[in-house]
Amino acid sequence: MISLQFKITKNMSQLQIPTNYKSLLNLKQTELGIKNIKDFFQTNLSSELRLRRVTAPLFVESGTGINDDLNGVERAVHFPIKDMNNTTAEIVHSLAKWKRLTLADYEIEQGFGIYTDMNAIRADEELGNLHSLYVDQWDWELIISEKERTVDFLKKVVRRIYAAMLRTEYLVFELFPEIKPELPPEITFIHSEELLQKYPEMTPKEREDAIAKEFGAVFIIGIGGKLSNDEPHDGRAPDYDDWSTANEEGYKGLNGDLLLWNSVLEKSVELSSMGIRVNPEALKHQLALRDEEERLSLYFHKRLVNSELPLSIGGGIGQSRLCMYYLRKAHIGEIQASIWSREMREKAMENGIFLL
Repeated sequence: MISLQFKITKNMSQLQIPTNYKSLLNLKQTELGIKNIKDFFQTNLSSELRLRRVTAPLFVESGTGINDDLNGVERAVHFPIKDMNNTTAEIVHSLAKWKRLTLADYEIEQGFGIYTDMNAIRADEELGNLHSLYVDQWDWELIISEKERTVDFLKKVVRRIYAAMLRTEYLVFELFPEIKPELPPEITFIHSEELLQKYPEMTPKEREDAIAKEFGAVFIIGIGGKLSNDEPHDGRAPDYDDWSTANEEGYKGLNGDLLLWNSVLEKSVELSSMGIRVNPEALKHQLALRDEEERLSLYFHKRLVNSELPLSIGGGIGQSRLCMYYLRKAHIGEIQASIWSREMREKAMENGIFLL
């Protein structure tokens, strides 16, 4: 029997109990809501961005550079393949790089793209209301032109995704009238440097909470590059999103995070991380900034540098988090089946939070 190599640490500090929490839906209604939300949203996302559904891998071969490195420090769950001389495979973190390879191999035309159901294990997550070992998201990727590598185009795509989110919220209201719509009609854009200047004394997470509470839905542009305080707003690996190219306003970054204000937890929730992907020049520059130029010898990176991969924009949208938001749940474990410590399960149950 193969033992996947990761360790679960019991940690109760991440469990938040909302005051007087009571789920608005019973278990059967919750399952009905999850199915309807997922079916409806992915159909709308596909129509908005002209994406076709493709089948995705659960694991990839180690050492190819295909797996998403997220912030660049998370460990991938890995195992040996007996029938391939114990070659090591690793569970995907996401499909940021795999999708770009697939766009090229499927010969997708410019202006069109792909999406897929991505399932992953992230062993280094700190378990809590929003974080699970199990990750399910819609990963999508769209081929763009050189002239579309701009912040304006990034905003255009974000607005299309947000339009699908608004329609889905109304579907939920039709199914369950007790769940009142909360999303604002428009999403607000702000660069991470502007956010730092607006709240200079706050931590990045505190800044996210403050701006999400003020506007309800916000897209923070520029994640990964250093700001004026010599620190990034949040981490990003150097080889998928372009966080170093200066935009039209002089700020760096062609990527960002989509946040919503969660009225149940009274905090911001990141629903999507996305961005315009690196071109060969940005890839080399960002690898140099991180002193990781050895990655240029990997399969994915060599194909990109050789201009064998199309220019693209892409991202991931958390399925369980989206359902959690729409159904006004306090814990992601009310949406998906995963592993939680016994202490967390017991404490949640005592406070009306039923973890699947």
